[in-house]
Amino acid sequence: MRERWSAGVVCGLGALLAALLTGCQAPSGAGARDGRLGERAGTAPAPVPSRTSGYGAVFLAVGECSSFGRTAFTEVPCDGERAAARVVARHDGTVADGPRCPATTDFVLHISEQHPALDEDGDGAVPRGYACMRGLQPPHPGDPGGGGGPRTIVGDCVYGSGDGQVRETACDGTGREEPEYEVTKAVRTRADCPASTALYVRLGGRTPVGCARPV
Repeated sequence: MRERWSAGVVCGLGALLAALLTGCQAPSGAGARDGRLGERAGTAPAPVPSRTSGYGAVFLAVGECSSFGRTAFTEVPCDGERAAARVVARHDGTVADGPRCPATTDFVLHISEQHPALDEDGDGAVPRGYACMRGLQPPHPGDPGGGGGPRTIVGDCVYGSGDGQVRETACDGTGREEPEYEVTKAVRTRADCPASTALYVRLGGRTPVGCARPV
C-alpha cells in the first residue's frame, strides 16, 4: 500500500482564470500545491460604494459579486454583464488563521487592508480578509472531480507529481495530467479507510484523511 500525502489544495476557474489569478490557499498541514492550477487568488482594490447600484455597503459581502480583471478584482452588481463570481463566504484576517472555505469554492480572493476615503463603516479602513468565490457560470473547478478549488474533497482525482506528493487533476481527463486516483471517502484516521485504499490524501478539517483508489 502506498502512503503518499497530497496537500489537498487546488482551485481556479480553468483557462479563463489561469492568466488572471495568482497565489494559493492551503488548509493547515498541507504538503503540496498544484503548480498548474493551485488556488487562484487575486488582489481586491479598495471599495468604491455606489449610491444607486445597491452594492458596496460592505465590500464583497456574502452574496455580492466580483468581476475579473488583469490585475485586480472589482465589486460589481450581480445582475451586471461584468459579474463573474459570487461571494459564498467572507472572513476577516488571513486564510491560515481563519475558517475554511466551503467545499465547492472555486477560488479565494484575498483582500488587502485598505484605507480608502470611502469605506464600509466610516472608520477609514477596510480590514484584511478573504472571500470564498463561486463562479456564476460553469465550469466549476471546485466541484467534485473538477480539478481545482482551494480544497481537495471526496470525488476529486489526483496524480503522482514525481516529488513524493500528489496533485489534483480533472477526473474526466481534460486536465494536463491524467487522473491516477480518486478520493472516495474522507475519514478521521487511516485505519478508517477501506481495505481497497491505495493512497492516502491529506484533506484537512475534521476528517483529514482522504481514502483514494486507482482509476
